[in-house]
Amino acid sequence: MADMKKIRLNLARNHDYPNGSAAHGYEFVAPLDEQGHIDASLWKINRDQCRVHRFWQGESDEYGHLIHRPGGSWAFTYDIDGDDDDEAGYRFGLHAFKPGEYVSIKDEDGDLYTFTVVTVEQL
Repeated sequence: MADMKKIRLNLARNHDYPNGSAAHGYEFVAPLDEQGHIDASLWKINRDQCRVHRFWQGESDEYGHLIHRPGGSWAFTYDIDGDDDDEAGYRFGLHAFKPGEYVSIKDEDGDLYTFTVVTVEQL
């Protein structure tokens, strides 16, 4: 059975941030199974709890939801009215959310960034 977890992602090292950055990232809540994968059936039951906080140095914080899109992909959305593009998790359904693992997110401009899973905490 999956449990609700709070997951923190920090920007992994890249050209602009050779040591990565704790000032750029996401914290979100999702139901994870024992292997650390997002459990879609439990997400459906608990979707209101599946919130995201995007923090990016130099920009205003954004708050939204983890959504499961048609076709099975996952994304973060900040605009319930649908005016803004979502930020898509690259193959989130296949990745294990465990400390030290890497995941990628495509921002609303289409740029792909890699993040390190820093913490996974029980709610």
